[in-house]
Amino acid sequence: MTALPDFPGAVGLSQLQVYPWPTADDEHGGSPHMHLTCAECYVVVSGRGRLETLNYKGHTTTELRPGDVFWFTPGTIHRAVNDGDLRVIVVMQNSGLPEAGDAVMTFPPEYLSPETYPGAASLLDSDAKPSPERAQARRDLAIAGFTELKRQWQRGNRSAYEDFCASAVRLVQPRLDTWEKTVSDGALAAAHTALRQIDALRQGRFDHLFSAEISRIAEPSRQTLGMCGFLRAYDPARRAGASAGPM
Repeated sequence: MTALPDFPGAVGLSQLQVYPWPTADDEHGGSPHMHLTCAECYVVVSGRGRLETLNYKGHTTTELRPGDVFWFTPGTIHRAVNDGDLRVIVVMQNSGLPEAGDAVMTFPPEYLSPETYPGAASLLDSDAKPSPERAQARRDLAIAGFTELKRQWQRGNRSAYEDFCASAVRLVQPRLDTWEKTVSDGALAAAHTALRQIDALRQGRFDHLFSAEISRIAEPSRQTLGMCGFLRAYDPARRAGASAGPM
């Protein structure tokens, strides 16, 4: 996903149509996964569904209906369940980092090593092209691992969840320098800009107001295969013109 450093608050936005594919546990939906540094928010646009979660406080299922806004913080394993054409706008912390690397799917333990995870998570088929079949296969593998994590939790065994967290950390460690730059260039830079503006206002200066702009990001046309469903990620490079100046 393309970062959105100039979007308010340096967040990322995607349209999500949750997968309608049936699952082995008689549901429909996407791949359970967890983010390690980013919060994520669902704004439900249409349809019906549920968000199934597991974190250190336990296992929950939350109904999702149009108009609902639901978010979760790092460490929450989450699974979008589609009960009928569920569509949401996903708001992601840190310039959309959850869709750009900060995510580990709940594969069984044998697939959570640096050697085995990339192949299991890949969307590429034998022709090196992303395929729905590969998206479904990795989704099913993640559900198998998630089902066992829930079973262990219900038995009072928290170590399975803790072991998954430890494996997830090992998997993402090679990418942490890149993540740090994304946060520094995005959310941190936006916060520093706001603080500088506050300081200027305190001193009676307001020159930054003369640089005001109006921006628009065109609805994305390109659809990709995400973890939870079909994604259309908003890209600032496709911003359309507006009368107040450059976009």
